[in-house]
Amino acid sequence: MMTSHSLHKDILPSDFLWGFATASFQIEGSTDVDGRGKSWWDDFSKQPGKTLDGRDGDVATDSYKRWKEDLDLLVHYGVKSYRFSLAWSRIIPLGGRNDPVNEAGIQFYSKLIDALLERGIVPFVTLYHWDLPQALYDRYGGWLNREIVEDYVNYTKVCFERFGDRVKFWLTHNEPWCISVLGHGRGVFAPGRSSDRTRSPEGDSSTEPWIVGHHLILAHAYASKLYREEFKSTQNGTIGITLNGDMALPYDDSPENIAAAQHALDVAIGWFADPIYLGDYPAYMKEMLGERLPRFTPEELAVVHGSSEFYGMNTYTTNLCKAGGDDEFQGRVEYTFTRPDGTQLGTQAHCAWLQDYPEGFRQLLNYLYKRYSKPIYVTENGFAVKDENVMSVEQALADNDRVQYFKGNTAAILAARNEDGVDIRAYFAWSLLDNFEWADGYVTRFGLTYVDYDTQERYPKDSAKFLVKWFKEHVPEQKEPQHVELPRATADGKENVAESVTSSPTVETAEPAKESPKRVANGDAAVPTPKKKKTKKAPFARITAYISTFLGI
Repeated sequence: MMTSHSLHKDILPSDFLWGFATASFQIEGSTDVDGRGKSWWDDFSKQPGKTLDGRDGDVATDSYKRWKEDLDLLVHYGVKSYRFSLAWSRIIPLGGRNDPVNEAGIQFYSKLIDALLERGIVPFVTLYHWDLPQALYDRYGGWLNREIVEDYVNYTKVCFERFGDRVKFWLTHNEPWCISVLGHGRGVFAPGRSSDRTRSPEGDSSTEPWIVGHHLILAHAYASKLYREEFKSTQNGTIGITLNGDMALPYDDSPENIAAAQHALDVAIGWFADPIYLGDYPAYMKEMLGERLPRFTPEELAVVHGSSEFYGMNTYTTNLCKAGGDDEFQGRVEYTFTRPDGTQLGTQAHCAWLQDYPEGFRQLLNYLYKRYSKPIYVTENGFAVKDENVMSVEQALADNDRVQYFKGNTAAILAARNEDGVDIRAYFAWSLLDNFEWADGYVTRFGLTYVDYDTQERYPKDSAKFLVKWFKEHVPEQKEPQHVELPRATADGKENVAESVTSSPTVETAEPAKESPKRVANGDAAVPTPKKKKTKKAPFARITAYISTFLGI
């Protein structure tokens, strides 16, 4: 529960977790060393046309080799927590419950976890961030087959056994909507399945995404059940899922567009959140999909309902919604950033699906808290500056649009928590580093730290300096060793929560930060000064590489 201290208007509680997030395939590289098996992204990213710049994840930011350098950066920033993911195929190279465990993979992550704790940084661990072992896709179709639930639960058991004595925060899946829709509907993420035969020789976009989503929910639920029954009492951690989903607002006040905004939320968020937190799929999805939407058995639903102890929230933008269209993945709703008066909702990012709108972030925090009654951990939130990929290093470091994005959203966190009563317990900016951005390759840069891919040097951007300074000013230092309050589930899977509201006024922000962050006393780290170099385009970069065009949205 929130204390009176935490409700002070201008501060967050001292146990508020903040930091940066990454994912294994996006940063690690070293895809063929120390016994790692292939993930389905290994070969998929090498297929012509699957990434915007034709590049793959074999090197990424080289973090499998440079992980100590990444930790030095985290120490320099003074973060309280670091969200990262485990690569299933490093731990069980072939993926299955009868396949051998790779001790080299276990030791890599064990050393990483130990090193974080030695530096006073809380590990926040994602068990699955899209990199399925290729062997399981070859064996039975991966997430299309109910058998994967057993293999996934076995994988998580290995992780709980080997890391759970030190890891207190677990996320089962990252963004199951993306795995289902982008991987098995639009065909732009691995494994690339789609009804569109220009993209994939196999797949059925009308059925497969819903089947995959169903199995992802079951895998999450049974892994959570395992943790709570066999590990939680001795390891004293908490487990949940993280869902993507952006705020949906009606284009105008017409009844059909008001309904359209809710339909968009039902498919983007409710598809996964409603069964897990409320006990069943949204009524609108049942109506829209009919028999194509799988159903849970009573026994399965008993495991699914209440299976996440908190709400893991990945969000980036806000969409204005108009009724119409036949895109089921958007709830048969049309998205736009253009208001009826012709103005844009906010600043345009490099990717067409993202504009800056902090008011929507605050509204979504309120919506999720009121609807699902769970403490919220914001596990991803970030911005890709337009054309940053073709800027000089010096230009890219002065990322004012990203600074403004975080300025608005940090103000929204304060307002949602301290004025609206939303129980927000963590915030992770995406991402610690520029990295392999899936179908965008290395064209789109979300990092708060610039990565020179030719040298692998890392340079803090102004946005990193802003966030570090902001959190130092708004999260009081703890006088004693860090203690973080964990969610407590009740018999019905809910936690008692304060009343919240569903609408919010415009969020006003402060002036830009002008001083560099002071180092927090975890130790010092040498951060390189960028060398002068000419502005140039990456070899395969496109000046207007918009991911929405690539996704066909």
